[in-house]
Amino acid sequence: MDNQTLYNEINGCLMRDAKPSERLSALSGRADFEHFPFYMLARLKKTQQSALHHPEGNAWVHTLMVVDEAARLKEKSTNVRVFMWAALLHDIGKPVTTKVRRGKITSYDHDKAGAELSRRFLAALTDESDLISGVYWLVRYHMHILYVVGGLPYANVPDMSDKTNIRDLALLGYCDRLGRAGADKKDELDTVFLFLKKCNERIDTSWLRQE
Repeated sequence: MDNQTLYNEINGCLMRDAKPSERLSALSGRADFEHFPFYMLARLKKTQQSALHHPEGNAWVHTLMVVDEAARLKEKSTNVRVFMWAALLHDIGKPVTTKVRRGKITSYDHDKAGAELSRRFLAALTDESDLISGVYWLVRYHMHILYVVGGLPYANVPDMSDKTNIRDLALLGYCDRLGRAGADKKDELDTVFLFLKKCNERIDTSWLRQE
């Protein structure tokens, strides 16, 4: 399977499958997945995560769980294709940033690294600048829900608000948090509502309250 065919296959399952994880899991077992740029996804399988925050396992297992949540909620996004590709690529920066520090597994700045890698990944497969840019910024700011809610100094709300659709970012963050073993839906919804409040976003949240 050549790169373009594999890209189209992945795009199709992201856009149409109720549980993209099933087809993605099968595709990830192909030898083609070890080639550029798909190896950026393949190496998530070897990227361990903190058992405290991610009891579900490695970064690929987490990614598949997030993609399934995103597929369930994708019609609530403003751009389904950008949203689904961002869900697939959101942690693509973890393999290059994950380290063990004082006995703890950390992935500091995986959002920044991941944004650049997402651009490189997609640019190798498509010239759709709106898709590449949209995914870049959602990946870049996908951790900001926790930064903003936690009052952390590296949260950049003005730039985040300028570069992303806050509704889509909140939805991606929600899927990211649900894509973990033992996630509590009510707690994660509360986090999203608090994020929107702290961002002074006066948007219709009925799409979330239906959860």
